Amino acid sequence: MGRTLTNSTEDYLKHIYELTEGGGNASTNSLASGLGVRPASVTGMIQRLASAKPPLVEYRKHQGVRLTKEGRKRALEVIRHHRLLESWLVQTLGYTWDEVHKEAEQLEHAISEDFERRIATALGNPSRDPHGELIPTESLRMPSHDTLPLSALRAGQRAVVRSVKVGDTAMLRHLQEAGLVPGARITVAHYSNFDQNLTLRVGPREQVVGLAITSRVYVERES
Repeated sequence: MGRTLTNSTEDYLKHIYELTEGGGNASTNSLASGLGVRPASVTGMIQRLASAKPPLVEYRKHQGVRLTKEGRKRALEVIRHHRLLESWLVQTLGYTWDEVHKEAEQLEHAISEDFERRIATALGNPSRDPHGELIPTESLRMPSHDTLPLSALRAGQRAVVRSVKVGDTAMLRHLQEAGLVPGARITVAHYSNFDQNLTLRVGPREQVVGLAITSRVYVERES
């Protein structure tokens, strides 16, 4: 496998990175679900990635897959393209945060490294994209962060929303309407042991949110 990777290969590397960001391996089924392909197709691609020169993944049957150092570098390159493109589309072309994901998915495979650098320079080298996600550095390192999912908070705790891990247009619009956007300050008024719902104060209003949202909104806790 040469220096230039196919769009499909880059998509696999990006999804493996996202599934293993917190540690552990990515399963065949989770990759198949995320990419919308059959598990057998995932297995075939993983085997090719593992036999590449240099190998892009480490794979053991029934134990899942994780990126090698080279595979991680390639994944971060695609993620940097994607997040810079989202920032550019919002800041320069007037897209809203719920419109940019699909556009960036198409463009991330096409831009050159020179174009990437020009975008970064024009935007002032942003550290986060419109969803608050960290942008890998030009040297392909992911900046450190101290965030946790909103679902980890309990009654009386306060936090600032830093990022949302959502690509779905309808969900992003819902979060916008709820005020759960990067920079928003929130207070947990109540936690339900029964269903794990949180009652949040966001600005002047209270609202109840469930795990479908609180597991995807990442916050920095305030003392």
